[in-house]
Amino acid sequence: MRIVHTAEELRGLASRPGRRDGDRATRAVVMTMGAIHEGHLALVREAREAADEVVVTIFVNPLQFNDPADLESYPRTLEADCALLEPQGVDVVFAPSAQEMYPGGTPAVTVSAGEIGRVLEGAHRPGHFDGMLTVVCKLLWLTRPDLAYFGQKDAQQLIAVRAMARDLSIPTRVVGVPTVRDADGLAMSSRNVFLTASERTRALVLSRALRAADAAARSSADVAAALAAGRTTLAEVPEVEVDYLAALDPVSAMSVPDDYRGEAVIAVAARVGETRLIDNVVTRVGPVG
Repeated sequence: MRIVHTAEELRGLASRPGRRDGDRATRAVVMTMGAIHEGHLALVREAREAADEVVVTIFVNPLQFNDPADLESYPRTLEADCALLEPQGVDVVFAPSAQEMYPGGTPAVTVSAGEIGRVLEGAHRPGHFDGMLTVVCKLLWLTRPDLAYFGQKDAQQLIAVRAMARDLSIPTRVVGVPTVRDADGLAMSSRNVFLTASERTRALVLSRALRAADAAARSSADVAAALAAGRTTLAEVPEVEVDYLAALDPVSAMSVPDDYRGEAVIAVAARVGETRLIDNVVTRVGPVG
């Protein structure tokens, strides 16, 4: 596994050969902000299965943070991250500095998330999705992948990246990978390390609420009833401060009406102690057929 820190080093690396003589090698990228956990490794394994070459990027992107203190406290564990990635067959780790990514400071030209960036996570974290799409666009250009793997846990992020690739004609296939959970149901996140033992127990209400909403949605209930089932579960743990529980269109990330039928994403965001967590479930409102 090669670890590089500059775009020039990345460009200078020879690609692996294809799986058959004469084939062009396929390259997959997994973009992370480090603090690698099993959720990231699941993306890597999916990428390794599909591609000849796997690149993992590790970059704590300052454009995604509204709170400077949150940026400062975000875990930075490059050596430990690489120790976890190498046994997975990763070919290249690209770990640039902020100066390498944004040599002139905050870039003058950025990618706009449009309406996706103004609802739910975008409303609670203004500018977050613009910053995320800007760095994803730049990393796609630098790594030139055929495939890019993103976790479904960040549902709105996945929708936004797919929309950017579609609307800007980026020739990379964006692949969503199901959320990886601990045995107790908590969605894996780099932020989980900030939870105390009691906070972690309280945080489990998020996945329970999503399961309740999912079950209600699939039992031919309407959207309002599905969300009501989720909110009833969330109310069991009043110490958890809920930002939103909403049903989204899986393509536009817009909220769906009460009479909606079909596939939807039910997403939740809440603060548990000082830690803000997100989670979601892909469901179907109403019976199939």
